[in-house]
Amino acid sequence: MKTSNLIIDPKQETKKIIEFLQETFKKTGKKNAVIGWSGGIDSTVSLQLLTKSIGPQNICVYHLPYTKSYWEEFSELTKTLQIPKPKRRKVTIKSLVDEIANSTGATEKNRLGNIMARVRMIILFDQAKKENALVCGTENRTEHLLGYFTRYGDVASDFEPISHLFKTQVYQLANYLQIDKNIMKRTPSADLWEGQTDEGEFGFTYQEADEVLYRHIDNLVEIKQIEKEGFIHAKNIIERYKQNKFKQEAPYVLY
Repeated sequence: MKTSNLIIDPKQETKKIIEFLQETFKKTGKKNAVIGWSGGIDSTVSLQLLTKSIGPQNICVYHLPYTKSYWEEFSELTKTLQIPKPKRRKVTIKSLVDEIANSTGATEKNRLGNIMARVRMIILFDQAKKENALVCGTENRTEHLLGYFTRYGDVASDFEPISHLFKTQVYQLANYLQIDKNIMKRTPSADLWEGQTDEGEFGFTYQEADEVLYRHIDNLVEIKQIEKEGFIHAKNIIERYKQNKFKQEAPYVLY
């Protein structure tokens, strides 16, 4: 199986992202940011980049678990990053989500997961209003291309620090930023239900998805050629990309 040129210069990438963030806050006239921390690599990298851009005193961090909580890890991380204690909070969303699900009859996993994602963003945007802040998104490019997000849920944000990076590139950046090894080793999961993992839902790995998407979308390589290079799930990856492309185009409008 061949590998592509997905290697980034993490030092230069960090500099570029910090400049982008600082310019965004300058342009909007805002000083504060609100971010949800999940315990995963994307939110941790985004949080680290934020602290380097606008300072920890201007960041409100929320841990919003439904089932699995990383409270001790969250406390340690935010303490290390010197985020003021009143600005690091845990809000368990289970009761809110369950109440909505019970009232609407949402028993299917996907519907329940969408409710979770949207409830989280309701909380973050509400707190952003309170703090006169911008909401930081934590989406990566792989998730976006595969449509692995909830519209008006986890994809909702005011700015996105890492949405231009493939998942494997986020790991490269995390290594450079010296993110905790336990976080880097953690199996990617949206914590939507017990035992749920990203790659388990996909049926393929992020590593393979990145290589396939990079070849097909960025370099216009045909699926058959990609399969010849040893990427056995190439067809499924591109089919998922095409099936979910509408998410990137909605809402559809007349003009």
